[in-house]
This record gives sequence, structure tokens and C-alpha cells, in this order.
Amino acid sequence: MAAILAFAGSNSSTSINFKLVKHTIALVQNHDIQILNMAEHSFPMYSEDYEKEHGFSNALMKLKDDIKKSEGIILSANEHNGNPSAYFKNVLDWLSRLDRNFLEDTKVLLMSASPGRYGGSRSLGVLENMLPKFGGEVLATFSLKSFNDNFGDDGILDEDLKSEHQKALNTFLNSLK
Repeated sequence: MAAILAFAGSNSSTSINFKLVKHTIALVQNHDIQILNMAEHSFPMYSEDYEKEHGFSNALMKLKDDIKKSEGIILSANEHNGNPSAYFKNVLDWLSRLDRNFLEDTKVLLMSASPGRYGGSRSLGVLENMLPKFGGEVLATFSLKSFNDNFGDDGILDEDLKSEHQKALNTFLNSLK
């Protein structure tokens, strides 16, 4: 049984990426899962001046510790203008200042959801290239396009997307101890 940390890279209380994360972890059995709602966690915009004056917050140190305790992360990141949201990029900036290799030896299932036809795939690509710089191993990716048409009360509605999602989840889970 592996320890898995699950969260969305969004601080929105109505995050569709958080909905995708909750759906995904509902499919996982026999693992210890911790879910974080990032809408409950605020971080000031990173700057060297702020870091020198205030240091690292307890919330940031707890997030880093939660990541370090996990063998795997299920992450669904939102997209703003073709990139990860400023909120999530800021979280990554803070974490990398605290510990450059904060994802060391951590396996990642990287997902994205969007109401648009690209499913946040541009943000997904940015993060797929970025997370290994911090020691993470992105094992599988999944992009849920046209979220409002393809997701409902029972989860992913489109059979092809449902199959892709399950394949990505299986790849991730099979890599864990």
C-alpha cells in the first residue's frame, strides 16, 4: 500500500480539476490517499524580498512534508492562457525555494481538465517538462477536454476518454510499491 497525495493545481472553490482529482481517487483501492483542496491554501506571490523578510510559511513546509511522505502524486493542473495558473506556478516557485528537489523519488500522474477542446493540454505539456526538474517522475498524463460535455455525476462520460483515463491511472498505480 503506497502513500498517495492528490490535489489540483487550482485555488478555485469550483475547480473542475479538483473534481477530476476526486473522481480519480474514487477509482483507487488499497492505497493510503491524502487529498488536499488547494482552495483552502493561499500563498503570497513569491519574491526574494518577501522570502528574506518572512521566510517560509508553515503551510508551505507542511505541503513539502506531505509531498515527501508520498510515493506518488495525483495532480490535475488547470490552464490559464496556455500555461499553468499563476497560483500553481507560484506554489511550485515557493516549493523549489524551500527544497529544489521537493519531488525527488516521487511518481506523478499528471492530468488536466478544461471546458475547451484542448483539455488543458498546453499546461500539461509545460508541467510534464517542468516537474522532472524538481525530481518528479511523470509516469502518465491525461487530458480531459470539453469538461462540461464529457464529465457528469458518474465521472467521465465519453468512453474513449474514460478508457484513456483508466489506462493512465493503471500505469501510475502499477509503478507504486
